[in-house]
Amino acid sequence: PMLERIIPPGFTAAMLPEPKSRGAELTLRYCVQCHNLANPAMHDAARWPSVVRRMVPRMEGKGNMGKLMAEMMAGVQAPSPADEQAIVAYLRKHAQRALDPKTIPEVNAPAGEPFRLACGQCHVLPDPRRHSAAEWPAVVARMEKNMAWMNRVVGSRPVPGEPQLRIEDINAFLKRYARR
Repeated sequence: PMLERIIPPGFTAAMLPEPKSRGAELTLRYCVQCHNLANPAMHDAARWPSVVRRMVPRMEGKGNMGKLMAEMMAGVQAPSPADEQAIVAYLRKHAQRALDPKTIPEVNAPAGEPFRLACGQCHVLPDPRRHSAAEWPAVVARMEKNMAWMNRVVGSRPVPGEPQLRIEDINAFLKRYARR
C-alpha cells in the first residue's frame, strides 16, 4: 500500500468484528488499497463519517494534490454511494465507545492521568469496561507499539519536561475499572 505508514501495522482482517459481514468485507476491499487496515475502534462513531467522506474523493483521484493525486490513485477503486454507507455503518457500529467521565470520576484525578494522557493522544478515552482486566495488558502493549511506530514514522523526539508515561500505571487504572 502506498500510504501504509499512515496507520500502524498489526491490526489484521481476522481481528475485525463480524469479519464475514458486508461492512467488514467492504472495509477490506477499499481501505487497504492505500494504507494498513484500521481498527474500527480507532475512532468514535461521530468521527467515522467525516473520515470516510475525506477518503472517498481521494480514492476517486480528487484531493489536495491535484493531478498528482489522480496519478497516484490510478487503479484504486472507490466505493459506490451504497458501499460507502455500508462502510460507515459498519465502522460506526464497531467504533470506540468513549468513556463517560461521570461513571469513573477518577479519570480526571491524578490516578487517571497516565491513562488520560496516553490514550487521549490518538482517540477518545475508551471505557475500561470494554475489556476484562486480563485483556487490557495486551491492548495496552499493542497501543504502546503503535505509539512507538508513530514516533518512528513522524521522527519526533521526546520534549524535555514531557511526562513519561508508565505502562504499569495505565494498566493498574484500567484493571481497577475493567469489565468483571
